[in-house]
Amino acid sequence: MPDALMFDPRDTAPRPVADPATPPYELDASEKRAFNKLQKRLRRQVGNAIIDYGMIHEGDRVMVCLSGGKDSYTLLEILRNLQRNAPVNFSLVAVNLDQKQPGFPEHVLPEYLDRLDVEYHILERDTYSVVKEKTPEGKTTCALCSRLRRGSLYGFAEEIGATKVALGHHREDILETLFLNMFFGGSLKAMPPKLLSDDGRNMVIRPLAYCREADIAEFARRMEFPIIPCNLCGSQPNLQRQVVKEMLAEWEASHPGRLESMFKAVTNVAPSQLADRELFDFAGLEEKQARLNADRIALHNEL
Repeated sequence: MPDALMFDPRDTAPRPVADPATPPYELDASEKRAFNKLQKRLRRQVGNAIIDYGMIHEGDRVMVCLSGGKDSYTLLEILRNLQRNAPVNFSLVAVNLDQKQPGFPEHVLPEYLDRLDVEYHILERDTYSVVKEKTPEGKTTCALCSRLRRGSLYGFAEEIGATKVALGHHREDILETLFLNMFFGGSLKAMPPKLLSDDGRNMVIRPLAYCREADIAEFARRMEFPIIPCNLCGSQPNLQRQVVKEMLAEWEASHPGRLESMFKAVTNVAPSQLADRELFDFAGLEEKQARLNADRIALHNEL
């Protein structure tokens, strides 16, 4: 795509950036080198994901969904950093969905975003009450909460003319979803780096798809982002996603590099080696075999 956002992965030199794009505290020389290395790695991985999946194009208005967690803060910061040197013009607008959870610190995000040179909106929707009312006692709130949140954000993206909706899902989120769908949904699917919504109205992108959660957590720690915990779902016991997260962490600890290999598998699918009849024409293999045999006989007769 000639108009895709083309980052040169070799161009990873740290850029002069405005507050708060550098750590708000003094670093010694070794800490500064470590931070620069981490920041360059995240920039390179986000840039590569944008290139590989054609996520951002000339004139795009990218709505960055900002939850107050480490992932979305990092997403906004890295996109701001890359925007300064991108070969195409695109704009960013940060949007936070205030779900009216009791005790939610409403001042934190506006105060943080006021320090940035970026447009932002706080979208107020009382999805908390709906989730609590509709979710039976003892059941997890994640599915309904996610649907309501997604519907609110997608609708608002149309209102403000956003051409892309950027979410902060990273590599581990994608792998956890893969295993959740296999274990509990009977399907082989994860989170794609780029997705057209079911109604065709929104293009969703996940620029952190190549980034490790550990790197994002370290970047957020060094940047001292004002993290807002999600008390609605984070405190629920026996969450299936948390169980899968712990399983993957154990695998990575005992076999370093396993998550990287599994993520590579998500990008390297061989439909003929699975069993989905919609993706591969198993019934037509005999016809293909006959055609190949005929071609081989014809070639032999020509020699």
